[in-house]
Amino acid sequence: MPFGLPITIKDAVEHIHRKEYLLPAIQREFVWSAEQIEKLFDSLMRGYPISSFLFWKVEKRNQKNYQFYEFIRDYHERDSTNNPKANVSGEDAITAILDGQQRLTSLYIGLKGSYAYKLSKKRWDNPSAFPKRKLCLNLLSSSGDTDLEFDFQFKTDEEINLKDENKLWFVVGDIMNFKSLEDAMNYLMENVVGKYPADAMKFANATLCKLYQVVHQSQSINFFLEEGESLDKVLDIFVRINSGGTQLSYSDLLLSIASAEWKDRDAREEITSFVKELNAIGGGFNLNKDFVLKNCLVLTDKEIAFKVENFNETTLRDIEFAWLDITKAIKAAVVLVASLGYQRDTLTSSNAIVPIAYYLKKIGSPENFHISRAFEEDRKKISKWLRMALLKRTFSGQPDNVLRPMRDVIRDFDQNFPLEHLFDKFKGTSKALTFDDDELVNLTSYEYGEAYTYSALAFLYPSLDFRNRFHLDHIYPKWMFTRKELTKQGVSKEDIPAYLESFNSLANLQLLEGVPNQEKSGKKINQWMEETYPNAADRTAYRNKNYIPEMDLTIANFLQFIELRKALLVSEFQHLLR
Repeated sequence: MPFGLPITIKDAVEHIHRKEYLLPAIQREFVWSAEQIEKLFDSLMRGYPISSFLFWKVEKRNQKNYQFYEFIRDYHERDSTNNPKANVSGEDAITAILDGQQRLTSLYIGLKGSYAYKLSKKRWDNPSAFPKRKLCLNLLSSSGDTDLEFDFQFKTDEEINLKDENKLWFVVGDIMNFKSLEDAMNYLMENVVGKYPADAMKFANATLCKLYQVVHQSQSINFFLEEGESLDKVLDIFVRINSGGTQLSYSDLLLSIASAEWKDRDAREEITSFVKELNAIGGGFNLNKDFVLKNCLVLTDKEIAFKVENFNETTLRDIEFAWLDITKAIKAAVVLVASLGYQRDTLTSSNAIVPIAYYLKKIGSPENFHISRAFEEDRKKISKWLRMALLKRTFSGQPDNVLRPMRDVIRDFDQNFPLEHLFDKFKGTSKALTFDDDELVNLTSYEYGEAYTYSALAFLYPSLDFRNRFHLDHIYPKWMFTRKELTKQGVSKEDIPAYLESFNSLANLQLLEGVPNQEKSGKKINQWMEETYPNAADRTAYRNKNYIPEMDLTIANFLQFIELRKALLVSEFQHLLR
């Protein structure tokens, strides 16, 4: 396996653009953040090595034996994370990238494409939360970041065109169009000279010339070239070179094997598109290929450990044959879980969906299971089991050791969802689904913003239709809990720490539908209750529904309220979870 002659970044990017460099199916998807790309370009500008690459030359006669994918050019964190399938019908050999995909994709995005990541304060389902950005370099000054010397940032077109005396954003990809340093000089003459102070012009000259040199002249892409034709050898090389870095998901290796074994479907395309479909259900989920492959093993009653030998030819053919039934059951399970109010931030273990999918497949994945009145009792049992399993963190540690016996119980029980039998199966073990007194009290220690808080609260509202959007609402609004505001409200200096420690706790939270929550909008609880429920009987009903003690709800009584409501919640948990 010899070293090839090193090439420039421009050459590598052009090879990618002409689809001469492709990705084998064993490669995972692109996972680098915008910050990692910016840091890579900063390293190149500073002359730092970016490690060598490993390429695999695949002759035309062997290309049909493998599946290859193109590089992502315009990355979108929500809508475009999957590599498109490559057409390898040409006459020439191709070069598959075994090591260096993340770096090469980053170079390609930075010099030819774009990166759209979510704005922090916008919702995941809002298209405007993902503005398209291009990699830019500030030609007027260095970065203010202590870890970076050059100011690389991804910017929208609007941000690029903003006038700022300290920043001149150069779209990094434009350097690919420069034929010589003379083009760089011409750019500086038109855009910098005479428009900025002397020190800024000097910095711009050095920076733009350095960028030209890095992209067009420096032969910084050093690579080994493997020319063997054995997939076993290639897989061995691939695993070895990645064993010291970021752990690759087994699914990234197993999908390549499945792609070769499936006859009527493309395994990678089917699974990656199905994952995208699942993640768009309800409020959105964060499921992955591992999740789907684990379901494939469990739902076909195979050995469920993620080992290469468990993905043998027979197993993969059985999975392909059952694929439509498998996907129907998984989707029905995710739809059900979404109807119970869960989404990416509150579903603390995706493995909890697997037994539900197995059960639904066993009963034929009936249409509209999540809303049909015929399955109401089943849904209640599944809901209770799911929330208890999540709160007990049943799938932490070694989830396979939980999934196997759960599958056995569900398979061998011929009636509805076997809630009590699942409880009995794990009774007396470290995975028991029952709660002792200390655990029940500890449930009230969950706080606003924690993933488990939703599961705890959801238990307390069994009559709610969770298909509607519910908000976690502070009963005493959080704006009241600053030292300044508490002092203004007459709270003693000695009590303020206890107030600040308690206001985010479960005892001050309730589930409130979106519209009432907007109407409440930070109003004091006693004021809002009087306005919303002028009838005393209605106020009493609201208190009972939300476990709010009968007391004066002014801020002076907040600590008493916390203790009384905590006692009410623990009492209800004892009733529900025993």
